[in-house]
Amino acid sequence: MPQNVLESWNDEWPTARSSQPLPTGAGVLDQSAFNSIEVDELFDTVNYAATVTGQSVLYRSLSQPLADLEAITAKQAAVREIRDNPLVRANIENIVSNAARQENRLHVLLFGKFLGSFGTAREQDQIEGYGYKQYVGGVRFALSLVDAVHGSETPATPYLQSVFNKIAAFAESNEYSLMVGPVYNSERGLQSKKERQHSFSPATIFRPRLLKPLLLVIMAAVFWFLSEFLSLDFFNFSKDGIAVGSVFFLPLLLAYIPVIGGFDRDHCIIPLREIYKKSQPLGELLDGLGQLDELLAFIKYAEAYGSETVLPELQATEHHALQLEDAKNPVLGHGNAAYVGNDFSMDSDRLVFVTGPNSGGKTAFCKTVTQIQLLAQIGCFVPARTAVLSVADHIYYQAPEISHLDDGEGRFGTELKRTRDIFLNSSSKSLVVLDEMAEGTTFEEKMQSSIDVLDGFYRKGNSTILITHNHQLVDVFVNKGTATPKQVEFADELPTFKLIPGISRVSHADRVAKKIGFSKQDIDNYLAQST
Repeated sequence: MPQNVLESWNDEWPTARSSQPLPTGAGVLDQSAFNSIEVDELFDTVNYAATVTGQSVLYRSLSQPLADLEAITAKQAAVREIRDNPLVRANIENIVSNAARQENRLHVLLFGKFLGSFGTAREQDQIEGYGYKQYVGGVRFALSLVDAVHGSETPATPYLQSVFNKIAAFAESNEYSLMVGPVYNSERGLQSKKERQHSFSPATIFRPRLLKPLLLVIMAAVFWFLSEFLSLDFFNFSKDGIAVGSVFFLPLLLAYIPVIGGFDRDHCIIPLREIYKKSQPLGELLDGLGQLDELLAFIKYAEAYGSETVLPELQATEHHALQLEDAKNPVLGHGNAAYVGNDFSMDSDRLVFVTGPNSGGKTAFCKTVTQIQLLAQIGCFVPARTAVLSVADHIYYQAPEISHLDDGEGRFGTELKRTRDIFLNSSSKSLVVLDEMAEGTTFEEKMQSSIDVLDGFYRKGNSTILITHNHQLVDVFVNKGTATPKQVEFADELPTFKLIPGISRVSHADRVAKKIGFSKQDIDNYLAQST
């Protein structure tokens, strides 16, 4: 089970990017694939969540996507219910928008820094005074969220029902009882009314306000007693009586505020917020809010994308497979009506080579495939006319890496280690993208190493895509009948960004060099000018 958002914030001020991918082999994505697929940029594009909690849940989904077909399809059904039922959507939008306006109050209560009695709060994470206002505001946020769900009609889909039940279940927790009050401060610590049912130990009642009527009544009674039996006329409003009373009243009044406020802060508010910060039920409540916000974000992303999007059809297959029609990059195609879509399928084709000159769109296309696979596995819309996919147990992406001084193996060894880790942890249900292979060695060694590795992936049965300039390597596998060659199309030396059948055997290195001002002619001109 992933951490709930409260746990992921790790006792720090809440931030959306609070989750991390699991280690290689433990989850769908590992850190290297997460970086190569540019999930942070994908998050920024899809992030239409209104609350920090929703953003945290969305980021967690992208970092640790689902690998269970039933769980993903249940989430898709919830998205459809919200999209297709205006009443359900309006209710959830109302819950989320109200929470967005108030959630900072809970953040301040849980993670705010106390400045002391005379400090002035200048930042959102600072608490001035004794924290009464912040306590009341934070508690009200949680209680209002429960009330909003209790006042809602039960959704039709199981996923939405489970989310609503998760929020409503907070009302059964001890933390809810503490928030509703009263809170009893006894020798056993802070207790709710529920906990006090079978306890008879003496206790004081904490109420989040500086004015304590009972305490003031007791103080007045003490003064009355002194006035009656010790002949100290505190209640004489003559000049002499006021003078006598002020000697006793003013010091007590000056001491009352810091003593009572400091006691409540140190012995009630701070201990209570420590209970709330470690509360599993409160974490589940926040997760429920975040899940509602995440579902709305999916719908808003699809509505704002600018071209056709679809909820993918997910299938249970023995091997990973996908079929995309007019697929566009989820990030680059966002708001870009001119972005070129591509058709692509991998079913019986277990090994696909993508060739072509630089700047033709090879890498962008492979990131399109992996980002679409990732979005599909969090229950989100994908930019395509149709999309049929199986669930990948792992999505691996190997991009060229720079070796480190302490590697000892150089670039070839660094990349080969990554390839080995991917191979050992992948299965027939994995999607693997390799961006070039065996760099940093001779052509002959590169060929043999690449053949050995790719043959291993082919026999393992997963979906493997290789981006390469090495058309000789492609020829080997095409001649064996074990690979499908694709190439990026160029027209008049300009990329069309379409993926077409075939093997590219040309290089546009001179065109690229001219474009950046470092062709042979540019070098000659530079040398001529410098003499």
